[in-house]
Amino acid sequence: MPVSKCLTKSECPWKGWDRKAQKNGLRHQVYAVSGDCYIGEWKDSTKHGKGTQIWKKTGAIYEGDWKFGKRDGYGTLSLPDQETGKYRKAYSGWWKGDKKSGYGIQFFGPKEYYEGEWCGNQRSGWGRMYYSNGNIYEGHWQNDKPDGEGMLRLKNGNRYEGYWQRGLKNGSGRFFHLDHGQLFDGFWVDDTAKCGTMIDFGREEAPEPTQFPIPEIRILDPDGVLEEALAMFKKTQEGD
Repeated sequence: MPVSKCLTKSECPWKGWDRKAQKNGLRHQVYAVSGDCYIGEWKDSTKHGKGTQIWKKTGAIYEGDWKFGKRDGYGTLSLPDQETGKYRKAYSGWWKGDKKSGYGIQFFGPKEYYEGEWCGNQRSGWGRMYYSNGNIYEGHWQNDKPDGEGMLRLKNGNRYEGYWQRGLKNGSGRFFHLDHGQLFDGFWVDDTAKCGTMIDFGREEAPEPTQFPIPEIRILDPDGVLEEALAMFKKTQEGD
């Protein structure tokens, strides 16, 4: 009696070739058409895991975590210095979806950098900014600018403590003129003090005190007067 055998269905050759062509696991240098180079881990032909990317056009180098082809996790971005040609660290911190998100440190120059929270490549949340002129801002940020409650400490020791909006002093705040021994407490609009009170504060220890102390003036209801002035000012602003 003749014996019949079932023929096994063979796989199309192109499927095997495609499977072998898929990049998975650790690979050495892989160049793109643009000349960019990537060294690291892959998954289904996308950068996934630990890896280093070098961009040919800018010379930028990223070393860190990747997820499905995008910088995601912890990583460091370095840029070449135009004068020396050496690489300097530009950003070190957390990424999400190819953008700075979470805690990180951004270096803007040799003496200017920001450390704090990021969201979508912008400073957002709590952070501290060291400026090249010696000033330091510490507080809340939104849309890459100081926004909310924060403190600006100037190089000469004077400082502002209060509220900010769009990078400017807006709302209630106190300015300590420690060089002259005075304190202003009041209301601000776009970096300008509109109304408030000025008193002597540490005048004896101030390096450049005012010639005369502020005379003592007694008002029956100082808080009420200030509250009324603030209410009138806010009403004027709403009318505009």
